[in-house]
Amino acid sequence: MSAMSAAELNGSKAGAETRPWLAHYPAGIDWAEPLAVAPVWRLLDDAVARAPGAPCLDFLGRRWSNAEIGQLVNRAAKGLSAQGVGPGTKVGLFLPNTPYFVVFYFAVLKAGGTLVNYNPLYAEQEIARQIEDSDTDIMVVLDLAAHHDKLTPLLSSTRLKRLIVCSLAEAMPFPKNWLMPFTMRGQLTKVREDERTLGFHSLIKNDGIFTPAEIDPLRAVALLQYTGGTTGTPKGAMLTHAGVYANAEQCRRWFASLGLKDARMLGVLPLFHVFAMTTVMNWSLSAGVEMVLLPRFQADQLLATIQRVRPSAMSAVPTLLTAIAQHPKLADYDLTSLKLCVTGGAPLPLALRLNFERLTGARVVEGYGLSEASPVVCCNPVDGRARAGSIGLPLPGTTVEVISPEAPDRILPIGDKGEICVRGPQLMAGYWKRPEETAAALKGGRLHTGDIGYIDQEGFVFIVDRLKEMIIAGGFKIYPRVIEEAIYRHPAVAECAVIGVADPYRGETVKAFVALRPGQQLTAEALGVFLIDKLSPIELPKAIEFRASLPKTAIGKIQKTALLADETARP
Repeated sequence: MSAMSAAELNGSKAGAETRPWLAHYPAGIDWAEPLAVAPVWRLLDDAVARAPGAPCLDFLGRRWSNAEIGQLVNRAAKGLSAQGVGPGTKVGLFLPNTPYFVVFYFAVLKAGGTLVNYNPLYAEQEIARQIEDSDTDIMVVLDLAAHHDKLTPLLSSTRLKRLIVCSLAEAMPFPKNWLMPFTMRGQLTKVREDERTLGFHSLIKNDGIFTPAEIDPLRAVALLQYTGGTTGTPKGAMLTHAGVYANAEQCRRWFASLGLKDARMLGVLPLFHVFAMTTVMNWSLSAGVEMVLLPRFQADQLLATIQRVRPSAMSAVPTLLTAIAQHPKLADYDLTSLKLCVTGGAPLPLALRLNFERLTGARVVEGYGLSEASPVVCCNPVDGRARAGSIGLPLPGTTVEVISPEAPDRILPIGDKGEICVRGPQLMAGYWKRPEETAAALKGGRLHTGDIGYIDQEGFVFIVDRLKEMIIAGGFKIYPRVIEEAIYRHPAVAECAVIGVADPYRGETVKAFVALRPGQQLTAEALGVFLIDKLSPIELPKAIEFRASLPKTAIGKIQKTALLADETARP
């Protein structure tokens, strides 16, 4: 395992530019300390070597040690290799949070293959498009009929060649594993092995003695992580072994001062999303923390699990924190074990952060990342210096710059607003099969995020809004996030999203979508009066639409594209 300095990894000479965060970095973290270059599977192998008997994973009450997961990974890797998986082979994971996700994630990488993450909630057409675009040949799926039956027709209509089917019951604790075939009758599919379908037990029927494939971590692509990027068109971000490994190490250093070794990290966000992949799975292995996996978000189950397993940390999105804070029986649960909640995926309203900290006693820190950056770029310090409205300081080895949108080669001074750009070891190699979009996203050796923001005197980074979501009304630039922050200050508001809609006079105008807390009432007129002293006249929403809930992505991020589509479809 080699190591490279932060300057080498982010492509710059140390001290060649102003990095205001260096003078204000958390104690005990050296921004410039070299980061190791290694294949991703070393995260698991090192955990096994350090503490083979330590708990690795808890799934609904059934637990596995590091050594047990390590042995399953080796057997799966040997089985995959026998199926032809090696450098260049694309293997899809069509899995919710289960032990199988962890096993196949590391097994595919040990065999030398490239992972492709799939959302099991995708429609068949979306799945088919991603299979063809990514060159996926093998797919791993549970024996849930709702998942399995989406894929079987694609064996004949796409390039997909084989399914590996895993039994959900066999991952469950007793007596759930025994009762499941009866309690879920009709929801499970019976696996019939043939030349195109292989059961998990058949795959791992070997001695588990396996030598990992030889790869160059700096060049070998560990996974294709599909994202809309800055254009909204789904494309695969090519994340290298070195980049994914580095991001886990960056997170381990950032949170080391909490002393969470031998603690537990609760993972309810889906591992197929890059945020949970790094902050739940890879960070847990790197830090020696047991991961507690839940297959999906259900508020009652989540609260009961926190009370039962006493996790110290949790990754979350703002909507998840909102659901907990507004749960009608929150007082019945003991959440005092939570010391840290790391949020990302969407802006964290200050009122929500303060309310959640008051209710639980946990420290909530907002971070920022993109699929193209493996994903974490910035995070607020865990020493209590979190800045309201800030996404924090750049992680070790990461350089954040603000570039002029009008002159893309010009770095703006402290305090000026422009496009947030990133350099660092965790950046993608590019977009799969999209050289032109790669050149645009990585122009000048920087990742152009499409986010508008600024850096303050102490190096804290602030996101004002998405470049593509910025509203221009009568020549004035309006940032939806500013308006959303103001709306969230109303005590009746649970969720909100602001978009720009066509206006014949101004070109665009502001529309807000609002979902209220249970039992609350609010009119558009009353909300407008509430906002008068909080926003400028040009920022005040010209239309407000109330909904029972707002559309969300798989990780609970409010989906503005769906709201825009609704507006476009209106007569």
